[in-house]
Amino acid sequence: MKLFSRDTSFRRTEQTVTPQPPTMSPAGGTALLPDPALAPLTGEWVIDPAHSRIGFSVRHAMVTTVRGSFAEYQSRLYFDGRDPSRSQAEIVLSTASVDTGVEQRDAHLVGRDFLDARNYPRMRFASTAVEMVGNDVYRMTGDLTIKARTRPVVLELTYIGHVTDPFGYQRAGFDGTTTINRTEWGLNYDSKLAEGGAMVSEKVRLQFDIAAIRTAPVG
Repeated sequence: MKLFSRDTSFRRTEQTVTPQPPTMSPAGGTALLPDPALAPLTGEWVIDPAHSRIGFSVRHAMVTTVRGSFAEYQSRLYFDGRDPSRSQAEIVLSTASVDTGVEQRDAHLVGRDFLDARNYPRMRFASTAVEMVGNDVYRMTGDLTIKARTRPVVLELTYIGHVTDPFGYQRAGFDGTTTINRTEWGLNYDSKLAEGGAMVSEKVRLQFDIAAIRTAPVG
């Protein structure tokens, strides 16, 4: 499924950028400037599923944590090493591909109590803004769509580094996290424990452990 073929509307158009004063750090002191070594990384990337994990963790029965991930997704990333604010990301996940390691639990998650994969086969994150907030630390704001409901979320991203692997591919690593209230996206399962607490917490931590690969330049 070519959700992100090169003729999609995601392709960036060059714009004339008016120089702006340096962005100041949150403390109002030293200006935050991108590492010049990142400039050559400017371009389009895709997530390498074999070495990445897009997952979640949620408190279960108030005493344990259940962790899971999505095995199937498509991605398109654009990283601007000279001006991180121009970077973009889009990820579309198959809701039916959720995997927590327990077949019965996965069947519950893809059912109507949670993701309702039959009626809503995709969930999507699309960035709307990127801000550099520290050395190798970025704040990415975006729209998260689950079950046809779209709400803003903020990811805290850490740049890990980049290498050229033995096969000649350029790779870059990022870790990202955010916490959402699942009920805001219609995931309203509310079974209670005998003690009065929730069987499944409303707070869900989303985790993006990303290994990205540089795509070939557009010819």
